Amino acid sequence: MVALLPRLRRFASGLARDRADGDDLVQLTVERALDSRAQWQPGTRLDSWMMRIMRNIWIDEGRKKTRRAQTFVAEEAGIAVGGDGGQEAAAELGDVGRAMNRLPDDQREAVMLVLVEGYKYAEAAEIVGCPVGTLTSRLGRGREALLHMLGEAA
Repeated sequence: MVALLPRLRRFASGLARDRADGDDLVQLTVERALDSRAQWQPGTRLDSWMMRIMRNIWIDEGRKKTRRAQTFVAEEAGIAVGGDGGQEAAAELGDVGRAMNRLPDDQREAVMLVLVEGYKYAEAAEIVGCPVGTLTSRLGRGREALLHMLGEAA
């Protein structure tokens, strides 16, 4: 499990779009994996099992945030007050990490699992819980969007 931490951290940062939130996600994943270790079946891939746990936690946390947002005003609501942010938006396109953050969640997941983590399409589809064809479509759209965003920055 310790050997998987760099990969878990990289995937978590991609999902969360933030390194600190990603580290929190890794911690929750490791805690849940240790609590549920009896459910892991020897002979199966530990990395895929943990990535699936991480993805499920990320989805659950996203739902919690959505419910909270319906009740409270988001902290970020006041950030844009006083400036248009035009220069910052142009600079974002030049950075691959920031371009990744602009992808829809499903496309970002596919790109992270296949292109960054090196999973085969079938393995990534299993982690995400969708058919291989769906994952392939998400990956293709994600690649196209990244190329478009990064091409505009050049």
